[in-house]
Amino acid sequence: MKKVSDVLLKIFAIGIMLVLLAGALSFVGYLVALFIGGDQATKICTFIFKEYIPWVVKLTSIFTAVGLVAMYLCKIKALTVNQQEETAKSTILERKNDSLDGKQELHEDD
Repeated sequence: MKKVSDVLLKIFAIGIMLVLLAGALSFVGYLVALFIGGDQATKICTFIFKEYIPWVVKLTSIFTAVGLVAMYLCKIKALTVNQQEETAKSTILERKNDSLDGKQELHEDD
């Protein structure tokens, strides 16, 4: 199960990077269309909007689903509130301990 989840996580990572690159390419396409102008720019923008972007959205959905399955198989709890609360509590306790240590050092100097 570990090997399957590792492969799925790699597919997810590579897929999301490709989709981000595809989104950047659509932005570049719109910039090129802006500089070209006229009827050709309309054709470029229409292609990007009607044919290119729907495929990017579909691929994004697929890779997101792969990532969710991989996280489920690995039992990764990336967005749990409990984990964040525990981290926050431990950070607060560490800061209190640090501040108490500083006060004790001040009293020892007196």
